[in-house]
Amino acid sequence: MNLEESKQEVEAEASRATELVKVKALLKEKGTLVSDKKSIESLSTRGFGVPENENLLLTFFEALFLTSKEILEVFDEKTGKNVSFQDLLERFQSADKDAWVKYLVYRDLRSRGYVVREGFGLGIDFRVYERGEYGKEIASYLIFVIQEGQPVLIEELARALSYVLNLKKKLVLAVINRRGEIVYYSVSQFTLSENL
Repeated sequence: MNLEESKQEVEAEASRATELVKVKALLKEKGTLVSDKKSIESLSTRGFGVPENENLLLTFFEALFLTSKEILEVFDEKTGKNVSFQDLLERFQSADKDAWVKYLVYRDLRSRGYVVREGFGLGIDFRVYERGEYGKEIASYLIFVIQEGQPVLIEELARALSYVLNLKKKLVLAVINRRGEIVYYSVSQFTLSENL
């Protein structure tokens, strides 16, 4: 073997070693389940999923995001067939009519380097952790997703703001327009004095 062949062989081995191994997961009723221990550790340290019986349960938007990045390969629990991004999205939309909008906001926040976790009701769609703070600190921001053209009751927004302020967090409105562009607004409360 000459020097050139040896060099090509070493380069081929290096590229094989750095190829991304897709994480395999099963599509279940309440989410996507990862059971491989190495994959669980890799995903959970990056803020994906919640532990469930020695497995990792991914939400639909996490599974969509990882599938779009070609990190996750999802198989249907019943048929064993590969589930495409579109099939996964349709399943998510059958459970939540705002699935596409939530996915777009989730993807945007993740692409900005934030760790994004599922919200916990009262209109709070996501919890967002400062970069590098996931696992060390609690979420700093709570995200309330609004679609342009869809009305939101002021009472609903006020209730969410009051709740967030009681938690000593920051409420952020993620407003998505018809073109899919997302603008973020910080929401705060102020009180007018009677002595104006």
